[in-house]
Amino acid sequence: MTATPAAGALAPPRSAQTRVAATSFLALFAIVGIALYGLPFFYDFMVRDFGWSRAQVTSGNALSKLVVGPVFGFLAGWVIDRFGPRRLMVAGVLMAGVALFGLGSIHSLGGFYLFYLFNAVGYVCGGPLPNQVLLSRWFTAARGRAMGFAYLGIGIGGALVPFLAVWLVRLAGWQGALRILGLLIVVVALPLALTVRESPDPSLRSGPAHSIGSPIGDVLRAPPFYLLVIGSMCSIAAVGGTNQHLKLFLSLDHGYAQSDAAKAASLVLASSLVGRLAMGWLADRIAKKYVMLLIYLLVAASIPLLFEAATPGAIYLFAAVFGLGLGGEYMIIPLMAAELFGVRVLGQAMGIVLTADGVAEAVAPYLLGRMRDASGSYATGFTTLVGCAVAGAIAIALLPRPRRTSGAAAVQGGALEVA
Repeated sequence: MTATPAAGALAPPRSAQTRVAATSFLALFAIVGIALYGLPFFYDFMVRDFGWSRAQVTSGNALSKLVVGPVFGFLAGWVIDRFGPRRLMVAGVLMAGVALFGLGSIHSLGGFYLFYLFNAVGYVCGGPLPNQVLLSRWFTAARGRAMGFAYLGIGIGGALVPFLAVWLVRLAGWQGALRILGLLIVVVALPLALTVRESPDPSLRSGPAHSIGSPIGDVLRAPPFYLLVIGSMCSIAAVGGTNQHLKLFLSLDHGYAQSDAAKAASLVLASSLVGRLAMGWLADRIAKKYVMLLIYLLVAASIPLLFEAATPGAIYLFAAVFGLGLGGEYMIIPLMAAELFGVRVLGQAMGIVLTADGVAEAVAPYLLGRMRDASGSYATGFTTLVGCAVAGAIAIALLPRPRRTSGAAAVQGGALEVA
């Protein structure tokens, strides 16, 4: 099953597409690259200064996403399909900026949880979900490359944050550094988000109620939807658990200096840049199912390298391989969903998928922290993450390969075709 473009539809102007891609690039740079991937760099400071455990410093991410995801995930998707992604993007940018500024001012777990809640809402409103829908509306044949370019913002933002954070910590302390990063998010991402057009197709902009009605029911009755949910949850659990604990593992368990830990974390995100471009290019040329399977296997293959962290060069090999998988991880999910189910209800479909993924991304780091606190070692936790990544690959391997059929088979509203 897959979507069919409207017959005779004109390609949007290149200049408008460039502006859309730039908007998504900067939003993802700020909200995911800085606010999501940047925060774990500060966990070891919280452990040292506040005496919190590893489970506690990762519990903010867990609790906030477990609260925000189920409450806001599907609602955000409905709002995007009904009114367009721009309003939510603006709100998300502002909340992510407030979250980091607030986390730079806290001294208690209550404040920590409060501002992590803001961070989670900012991620739902301004992160992958609205940008995936925005890009899917504006691009068709080059959708993979456009998504790959926009998602470079995550890699570049995440790669810059460790080095920027080291400099800012020296300049203003770790809490001052967080406040500066919060302001930077708003300055970088807000201007274009305020002015971006929702869609080149008026029928997809703030449409009447029937444009968001029954097609989502067809999606929810399709078995491939649940394979996509399970596969993405498993792999994102592996990615989230590894990423949230990487600096704790390097700095506290293996005695890496701040600058050396920053190099390793930055290499992960730098490698993800290559992964985003390569996976986006592949996704425009071969079945997205196989690209997704490759990404998940890269994640599964990289985590065992952490067991060799004491071996010279092993951590950098891990960073390169893990970064390639990380680069395509979040990008490939909406491409797969759009190929399977179309773009008209993509916001609602991805709202459900990202809610489920958010639960996995929240729970995995917390459980990994509990395992490490209980056993004094990451061995059991990392082995569990490898198992999750392999399970995700198996679920994706079971997905059908979408194929095009005649327009007569299309579901009314352009959401699906029956394969």
